[in-house]
Amino acid sequence: MSALLYHGYQSQSDTLAPLRLLAQHQSALLWWRQTEGSGMRKAAAALDVFSRMRLTHSRPPYGIDTVEAEGRTVAVTEEPALVLPFGTLLHFARAGVRGQPRVLLVAPLSGHFATLLRDTARTLLQDHDVYITDWHNARDVHLRHGAFSLDDYVDYLMRYLRAIGPGAHVVAVCQPCVAAIAATALLAEDDDPAQPRSLTLMAGPVDCRVNPTGVNRLATSRSMGWFESNLISHVPPPHAGHMRRVYPGFLQLSAFLSMNLQRHQQQFRTLYQHLVDGELEQAEVIRAFYDEYLAVNDLPAEFYLETVEKVFQTFDLARGTLAWRGRPVAPKAIRRTWLFTVEGERDDICAVGQTVAAHDLCAGLRPYMKLHHVQTGVGHYGVFSGRRWKNEIYPRLREVVHGAEG
Repeated sequence: MSALLYHGYQSQSDTLAPLRLLAQHQSALLWWRQTEGSGMRKAAAALDVFSRMRLTHSRPPYGIDTVEAEGRTVAVTEEPALVLPFGTLLHFARAGVRGQPRVLLVAPLSGHFATLLRDTARTLLQDHDVYITDWHNARDVHLRHGAFSLDDYVDYLMRYLRAIGPGAHVVAVCQPCVAAIAATALLAEDDDPAQPRSLTLMAGPVDCRVNPTGVNRLATSRSMGWFESNLISHVPPPHAGHMRRVYPGFLQLSAFLSMNLQRHQQQFRTLYQHLVDGELEQAEVIRAFYDEYLAVNDLPAEFYLETVEKVFQTFDLARGTLAWRGRPVAPKAIRRTWLFTVEGERDDICAVGQTVAAHDLCAGLRPYMKLHHVQTGVGHYGVFSGRRWKNEIYPRLREVVHGAEG
């Protein structure tokens, strides 16, 4: 069944695409022709909403054109620093700003693109030279590039840090916290100059045995055979990754949508009403959210299955059994990298206690080099985006980074 799943989705998407494009054009035409209070506004609003109720599969723009740095507004340009088959090390270069700490922002390789962290990156850019792991959509990666596993993910992080150069800092958000610890530990054990000066772990599943959430219970309620049989599919033509095995992003998004289906339905009704009432600014807020939320990213099957097994089922890092290409990963080898962990009080994805577990694993660090912060009043996404991220969490992260610089 799973082998045909993606083909069925693609057929439906191809069938509806012309209708959505027509709805988009007709909506624009009606908006141009409408008069105040006319029925055209309702028709235009309905067509607009219909045209937006679809998934997209390309990375949205980061949209970070300027940032406040060193007391002035500076231009920001995106520069690929290292391009690999499954991801690009993307540099947000700021015109005329030099000498600030270099930060590698490690984004999850999940059903969404790294642009989910644009708010995180924009905030970091005030005081740091920021790079991000801009993961590619697996359905666009040709089979000739081979598989991409959890080991490959760790390898990419080490290659990215070497490309940035000695003295960088790592900020990992959610899923990649385990891989970030592994990469740091391996570099430290080899006394590699690329080992980071600080490692910030934000709402990550370091030890999912602690205070398990619904996400954790779901992962342990099924066998690995079930995950492989029901959630893995082959990419259909005409995509570049034709026949690559993936965990389709649309499956993950469907699960997320089903968890709060009534809320999402209400949001689209609200969008319609804003458009009818001419409240375009309010409508644009909802549009922007769903343009990002409905942009889905397929995961390589090997990476997805190994993450489910090693992070969420057998807890390899927490139990001391994680290995990279057969080599044991030893977090206690980390001795020169400051550690900062952040958790959200209301996080129902990575609960309080799961990320701070990294402090016990990194036993080689001196106590003053290990710091922890629990942010009150925020859930998972509030740890790395929004008002409290900017005003309460970020200042502490900045202090850790600049402290480690000394």
